[in-house]
Amino acid sequence: MSETIYTAQSLEVLEGLDPVKVRPNMYTDTTNPNHIAQEAIDNGIDEALAGHATWLNVTLHQDNSLSVEDNGRGIPVDEHPEHKKSGAELILTKLHAGAKFSKKAYQYSGGLHGVGISVTNALSSFLHAEIKRDGFCYAIAFQEGITVTPLTQINTTAKRNTGTCITFKPNPKYFDTPDFDANALEKLLRTKAILCPGLTVSFTHEANQTSQTWHYPDGLRAFAMEHLNEQETLPSDPMVHHTVKASLEISWLAGWSPNKNINLHDSYVNMIPTPSGGVHINGLRLGLLHAIREFCDLRQFGPKGLKLKPEDVWEHCFYLLSIRIENPQFSGQTKEKLVNQSLTAVISQVVKDQFSLWLNQHVPEAEQIIQLCIDTHQAKIKINQKTQRKKWTPGPKLPGKLTDCVSNNVHDTELFLVEGDSAGGSARQARDKAIQAILPLKGKILNTWDIHQDKILSSQAIQDLCVAIGVDVGCHDISGLRYGKICILTDADSDGNHISTLLCALFLKHFPKLVLEGHIFVALPPLYRIDHGKNWYYVQNEEHKNLKIAEIQKTHPNANINIQRFKGLGEMNPSQLKETTMDPAARNLIQLTYGAEASNQDINAMANLMSKKNVRARKHWIYEMGKTAEV
Repeated sequence: MSETIYTAQSLEVLEGLDPVKVRPNMYTDTTNPNHIAQEAIDNGIDEALAGHATWLNVTLHQDNSLSVEDNGRGIPVDEHPEHKKSGAELILTKLHAGAKFSKKAYQYSGGLHGVGISVTNALSSFLHAEIKRDGFCYAIAFQEGITVTPLTQINTTAKRNTGTCITFKPNPKYFDTPDFDANALEKLLRTKAILCPGLTVSFTHEANQTSQTWHYPDGLRAFAMEHLNEQETLPSDPMVHHTVKASLEISWLAGWSPNKNINLHDSYVNMIPTPSGGVHINGLRLGLLHAIREFCDLRQFGPKGLKLKPEDVWEHCFYLLSIRIENPQFSGQTKEKLVNQSLTAVISQVVKDQFSLWLNQHVPEAEQIIQLCIDTHQAKIKINQKTQRKKWTPGPKLPGKLTDCVSNNVHDTELFLVEGDSAGGSARQARDKAIQAILPLKGKILNTWDIHQDKILSSQAIQDLCVAIGVDVGCHDISGLRYGKICILTDADSDGNHISTLLCALFLKHFPKLVLEGHIFVALPPLYRIDHGKNWYYVQNEEHKNLKIAEIQKTHPNANINIQRFKGLGEMNPSQLKETTMDPAARNLIQLTYGAEASNQDINAMANLMSKKNVRARKHWIYEMGKTAEV
């Protein structure tokens, strides 16, 4: 067998936009090109948010190219003093080049990663940009991300006539389908108009010979009147609230649908859709729940001893939530989930105050809403009485270190897999013993990706896990499952991430049915607590810590800031662990999932990362993409 030569000559250095072309799915959704369109659209929206644009026009041409035009300030055309390129060429060809890292040009923006429109350029067969600025009209053109026509002045125009028009055609080799999802684009653009009151947004579909324009001077309230007026809702006129608090703007619409026939569950951060939700949704849900519980307690409404759960309030609820913040932190370049931990408590308090006031001003309608929530709660109890989780009188004895919960209801119960006895002790004190069970795992489990199922059970930790959850390795029958949620809870450091990854690999490879049916979750405990006066904030990593400190110092330059780093879950007080990680109303869980269409891609990615047989591929991936990976 020939020996592979590994020297410095073997190394490759990807420059410019090459990393995007080599690994496009690290930067965007490659199902279809809608996300790279959204990057161009968001730049125009950011101009509107900053008060410089009043309209945005999007045209889907017959050749499947797309034009996005706005009347904002126009992309800068002067030469960058360091890179010796025009601002337009720099923005369109250089990753992490943009004006959104500081607040000099934009207070609120969505494109904080600074790779957006350059990714659009990299993954397009061609991209043309026309820029009107300072009384002149300029043009620049690219093919497959490479400049073919440098920035050139092509005309003059009125000095007040400013803006940018980007036209591009997706490159078919990078997408499952090169065609835009026109319906999704239409919904996105309509929502942008709703969330940016006063902005006029238009969409022209040349192939269908259709054109639509949206303009909502009253924002969410106008949308509610248009979209929900014909359907039964509680209240009959859904609640709409808008609040500005320091550097945070919150706009929310909410109501309840008795028949659950209103499919409105949308959230946005700086006009960016967050389909996977995040901490802002947690805040909305928590605020609604606390306001309803307080109303029930004060007015003694409902059965004695009733304690509504978040899902009781949430099941029939429809909502649209839009927030604007200065430093949004997303879990990935596609920006589908917000992770600014400190926002949950702030949004929860704002929503609770506003909703509590509304409930006490509209008592008859308030009682109708709460009765709907009570009916939901009681209906679940009746159903759950028929689906008791299995008692373990026959079969293997439960693991000795398992601290079980009281409830026998599979749908309500949760098992937390924690890292060691110390963390297990804290988790036991922090848990809700009625529905939450704790199983400490000693040390790091095996990397089971390449191990045959027959040999996996030689590990005592995995044996204990199988007995605790009631499902055997590789078994497709999960009728014996004892807990509705299985939550991986490890320290917020690199060792904890490693253990969490090993457990995710175990479930993905050897318990795929549990993953596909949505039973596996990863909990996100904080790494730091930051105290400032009477305020405190929990943050998940070093980057979030630095951003929060900078935010505090911006408003309080002489602030006395105390920073506590949690060395592990066992070091956290039970009350801290509960309020940040285990309380269902406030915690942040990530569901481990993969879709049927994406399964091969997901499994291959995990195989590259976890298999001992793929060392070379893993080294290559780490060398090329390690800096861009989300940990």
